[in-house]
Amino acid sequence: MMRRIHRWGAAIAAAILLPTLAACGTGNSENAMSLMVDVGYLPKHAPFFAAVDRGFFAQEGLDVTVMPGSGSGNTITAVDTGKVDAGWADFGVTILSQGRGAKIKQVDLLQARSAYAVVGTDDGRIHGWGDLKGKTVATEGAGAMTAMWPYAMRKLGLTERDVTVVHATSSAKIPGLVAEQWDANLAMSVSDGPAVDAVGKKPVILKWSDIGIDLYGNGIIFSEEQLTNRPDRVKRFNRAMQRAYLWSCEHPADAAESFHREVQGYETRTVELALSEQCALNFRVGREGDPYGHMTDDEVVTMIDVAHEFLGLDRSSTVRPDQVYSNDYLDDVPPHGIQAP
Repeated sequence: MMRRIHRWGAAIAAAILLPTLAACGTGNSENAMSLMVDVGYLPKHAPFFAAVDRGFFAQEGLDVTVMPGSGSGNTITAVDTGKVDAGWADFGVTILSQGRGAKIKQVDLLQARSAYAVVGTDDGRIHGWGDLKGKTVATEGAGAMTAMWPYAMRKLGLTERDVTVVHATSSAKIPGLVAEQWDANLAMSVSDGPAVDAVGKKPVILKWSDIGIDLYGNGIIFSEEQLTNRPDRVKRFNRAMQRAYLWSCEHPADAAESFHREVQGYETRTVELALSEQCALNFRVGREGDPYGHMTDDEVVTMIDVAHEFLGLDRSSTVRPDQVYSNDYLDDVPPHGIQAP
């Protein structure tokens, strides 16, 4: 089966992207599928490339096309409107979108812990949470992490006035940090940590989970239409994706090789660092024996409450756990010892 991964630019405006994908939803075959990730291709996406390149999808009889995204919100819209079959998106944004009418569910929790972090450099002015007051951090602007920053401030006993937040484009965040235009980035540990290392700096990563904000992260989403009409295909997709993800954690060099076959410009070390950060999020702390990818009502209710308070989910919107997630499309995949087909 031919590998089919589209390499597009990392930053594609949604107005251009979604019409382009209009014919990409289910393809010409029942087993042809499209998967859109959350943003433009980054080393953290190596497991998706490995799923195609190493034959995990093919083993399930699926011919999957991987596509870049332009933010979780746009990925969710693409899935909801049938432009693509599956997406990888931030769970908080999934809840918000569902509460605003999107008919989608998260059905495979690939990140049991959030990757939200404050990322600086070891020669900078921030080395711990206690150093944050009076400093400046950069963010890309609109997004769930930016919206939840007041939550982090509250956990630290700080006010929003205690830390200056400036806006920077995605391409400017690392150069601006290195040039000391600001002290740290609000960023994903799986993205900016390896990126800082790639420019010869040692990253300082302050994870939000360390201050008690330990929420579900990104997962696989499908539309209600797909879940209702093609449940077996969703199960096969999830099984392949889980196996590829866990295999990549144990074979980072091989996963990096799969990534490099389609995306250039990153050193193998950078990809492996991203995978290390990514794989640290596979399971909840103290619940490593739970089936991979599964979610619980209690954790989902916590995220719904956060969405109401910080993400703009209308208080009158009565979102229930069963509306935003399901474990029904998952098999119990062993966490270790998976072999590529």
